[in-house]
Amino acid sequence: TPSGGPVGSAIVGLFCDDPPSRSLFHRLGFDEVWHFYGGDPIRLVLLHPDGGSGEVILGSDVLAGQRVQYPIPAGTWQAGELVPGGEWALYGCTMAPGFTAACFEGGTVTELLGAGYPGREDDIRRLGVPDDHETTMSAGFAG
Repeated sequence: TPSGGPVGSAIVGLFCDDPPSRSLFHRLGFDEVWHFYGGDPIRLVLLHPDGGSGEVILGSDVLAGQRVQYPIPAGTWQAGELVPGGEWALYGCTMAPGFTAACFEGGTVTELLGAGYPGREDDIRRLGVPDDHETTMSAGFAG
């Protein structure tokens, strides 16, 4: 790309209940597509720039409203976790332009609670980046 970053990127990830894993709130400078590959459903929590929020369940049961893939617009705070009772899920994320450390920003609990997302306080407390943790990635992480 003109910025020197990758044209595209793809990752494969695994959420599991033991040890517990999840994706804490973060936003990206480019659109990202989540893909569900197998296992138990994943819950994505979305906090939109306009102050609205929502959630999407990724999974294989499309007749029950689960999605096998879902695009998340740039600038949307996003977090992901297994649905309650789930044991594992295999997923992927793709981006074009590709992921670089410079396009990533973590969302702290205090910042997101202060941004006023009604009804999402429990999600923010559980899935927000702890206030004493780094909210950026080192340049050597990606790209």
